[in-house]
This record gives sequence, C-alpha cells and structure tokens, in this order.
Amino acid sequence: MKTRIHVIAPLVLAALAAAGSAQAQVGQAGRLLASNCFQCHGTNGKGGFDAINGKSVGEIYTKLKEFQAGKEGDGIMAKHALGYTDAQMVALDKWLSTQR
Repeated sequence: MKTRIHVIAPLVLAALAAAGSAQAQVGQAGRLLASNCFQCHGTNGKGGFDAINGKSVGEIYTKLKEFQAGKEGDGIMAKHALGYTDAQMVALDKWLSTQR
C-alpha cells in the first residue's frame, strides 16, 4: 500500500502543478493583453470611458466578437477587436472578469 501512495502522490502533485501553471499563464496573457486597454478603460479596466472590469465571463468576448463583425460600427474598438485572435479575446475576457 505504501508503494502505491509513493507512486500516486507525485503524479497527483504534478497534475495539480500543471493545472495551476496553465491557469497562471492564461491570467498573465490576459493581463498583458489588457494593458492595451488602459488608455480608454483605465488601469485593469476600472474606469475611463467604460469600465470593463468585473463583467461576467463571456461578456467581453461576446462584445469583442460583435465589434469584429461590424455590429457596433467601425470606430476605434472595431479596429482594436480585429487585431485579436479568438484565444486572445478569451484570455482578455477571463482576466478582466477577475478584476474588481
């Protein structure tokens, strides 16, 4: 029984570490991408023209997709949104949703 624990425990710890690392990478990517937003939306999305922090997960992503599709006109946000991949928009959305 002790041998099983010695084999399983390191595997479980490695899996938990990998999951935490992946989560941190998504957070860091979202934070880095959001640094482009501060001029209009304030630091960490808190303020400016329109506060974008603390929105529910998916809300920012949906809005960015609408900008990409031209549903919100052709202003500056449409131009910004066209520069993001889906993965980048997901990272932005997830990170901004954690900001309070």
